[in-house]
Amino acid sequence: MKKTVLFDRHKELNAKIVDFAGYMMPVSYSSVNDEHVHVRNNVGIFDVSHMGEFEISGSNSIEFIQHLCTNDISKIEIGKAQYNCLTNETGGIIDDLIVYRLEFDKFLLVVNAANISKDWKWIELKNKEFNCSLLDRSNEFSLLAIQGPKAESFCQNFTDENLSLLKNYSFVIGKFAGCEKIIISKTGYTGSGGYELYIPNNMALKIWDDLFSYDDSNLKPIGLAARDTLRIEMGYCLYGNDINEQTSTEEANLGWITKTQTNFIGSDAIEKQIRSGLRRKLVGFKLNEKSIPRNGYEVYSSEKGLIGKVTSGTFSPILKIGIGLAYIDINHLDDEFILIKIRDKFVNSMIVKTPFI
Repeated sequence: MKKTVLFDRHKELNAKIVDFAGYMMPVSYSSVNDEHVHVRNNVGIFDVSHMGEFEISGSNSIEFIQHLCTNDISKIEIGKAQYNCLTNETGGIIDDLIVYRLEFDKFLLVVNAANISKDWKWIELKNKEFNCSLLDRSNEFSLLAIQGPKAESFCQNFTDENLSLLKNYSFVIGKFAGCEKIIISKTGYTGSGGYELYIPNNMALKIWDDLFSYDDSNLKPIGLAARDTLRIEMGYCLYGNDINEQTSTEEANLGWITKTQTNFIGSDAIEKQIRSGLRRKLVGFKLNEKSIPRNGYEVYSSEKGLIGKVTSGTFSPILKIGIGLAYIDINHLDDEFILIKIRDKFVNSMIVKTPFI
C-alpha cells in the first residue's frame, strides 16, 4: 500500500485512513457533513497526491494528444488547462483528465489515481506512430487542492502572483510559500472555487506546515469523503461510478467536451451513436422522502417499470435531502417523477437539473 508524502501529517490530525486506489488516504478528519459545509463557506485543503501526472512533449505532441482526447486540444493556450476524456475505439471512456499546456509542445496530463497504470499503457501503445517523449511523473508530485470561497484570499498570503487575475482553468508557475516552480492552477473538483498546487515531493511538507502555521482559523483539512459529496452536489462525474469504458461522453452529458470533428480515437463510434440515437442518459435526481441513494440502486418509472440504475448518491449537507446521479432509459428523460428502490422500499424522487445547488 502506497502513502503520500503527507501521510504522517494526516495521522497527527487523527484522520480516518482508508485504502483508495492503492493509497492510504484520509477519508475524513471530523464529520463529513462539517467538512463539506466548511468548504462551501470557508477554505479547506485536500491531499490528492494519489493522482497521476504524465508529461508529453515533442514536435508531434499536439497531434498525439488530440488523437487521444475528446476536446479540441488546439484551443489550449500556454498557461491554460482543459477538461478532457480518453476514449477507446468504441467511444467508451478510459478516463477523464485535465490537460495542461506547459509550453508550446509540452503538456501535462493529470489522470485518476485508479487509472494510472491503465492510462499509461494506453498512451504508450498509441504513441508508436507519433514518437513523442513520455514521462510518468506521478511519483514526483504532491498535489494539494485548496478549495472554497475564501481560497483566493488565503492563498494570496503565500505568493506574489496576482491570483485575482487567474481565470478558471488557467495556471501560473511561480513561488508559493517560499518554494519555487510550483504550478498554481485555478481548478478543482468541489464547485466552490479554489486552486490546485502541483508541488515537488521534497517541498510538500514545508508548504503543508506553512499553510497550517498561518494565523487563519478558516483553513481545515478535508478528507476524500467530503470531496465526494461536494462533487455530487455539482453533478460532477466520478470515474468508476458515473463513467467507465461502457459509457460514452454523450451518455454522460459530456458532449460539451466532445469535438468529434477532431477525429480522436472513438469519434466515429460516438458520431454513429448520436445518429442512431442514445438509449440512456445520465440525469440528476433528488429524493422527496428521507433516505439516502447509493450506487447500484435501481430506478423505476413505476413499481414494475425498471428504467435505470443509480451511479452516485449521497445526503446533501446543503439541501438536507438525498441526491444522486443515475442512468435512465432515454424514453423516460421527460418523466418528472421516478422511484428509487432503496432496500425493499420504493422512494418517491424527481429528476432535476445539475448542479443541485
